[in-house]
Amino acid sequence: MNLLIVGVGIFIGIHLLPVVAPLRTLFFNALGEKGYKGLYSIIALTGFGLIVWGKAEADFVSLWVPPEWSRQLTWLMMLPAMILIVAANVPGNIKRFTPHPMMWAVFIWAISHLATNGDQASIVLMSSFAIYALIHIISANMRGAEKQTEILPFIADIKVALMGAFAYGLLLFIHPWLFRMPAF
Repeated sequence: MNLLIVGVGIFIGIHLLPVVAPLRTLFFNALGEKGYKGLYSIIALTGFGLIVWGKAEADFVSLWVPPEWSRQLTWLMMLPAMILIVAANVPGNIKRFTPHPMMWAVFIWAISHLATNGDQASIVLMSSFAIYALIHIISANMRGAEKQTEILPFIADIKVALMGAFAYGLLLFIHPWLFRMPAF
């Protein structure tokens, strides 16, 4: 469990660095763009690796038993989450409604998986990411994040939705191999 907590702290900590603009600027100026991005990536990957390792090694400590319907809720909520992940990286109109589709996807993923997992390690992981996503959204808005103003053709949204649905289907298929837990 300690590895998981340290990994979450490192991963989320480095991702919250932009919230503290003077600190980010200090590192950016000291290391240069390539050095800053390189160090940032190494720290983020280290945190991610510790999360994966820590979650795999954590003892299963059940804190509550999720209701049976929570699995269906997760299946339902993960489709828009996958579409939002695609929308963060593929041109479409979703960014006209929020400048943070990736963070909303993380929040939906975390909340839906909190409903489905009652073990201590999952609660630590999912609740940390849900809180991080909300902090990121709020701080980015305070720093002036703006919605997309350009209106793209509707076909762009169809493309985003189809790519998200494909990613969702693929994730359902590979979920047992990636996470040692069947999605169904």
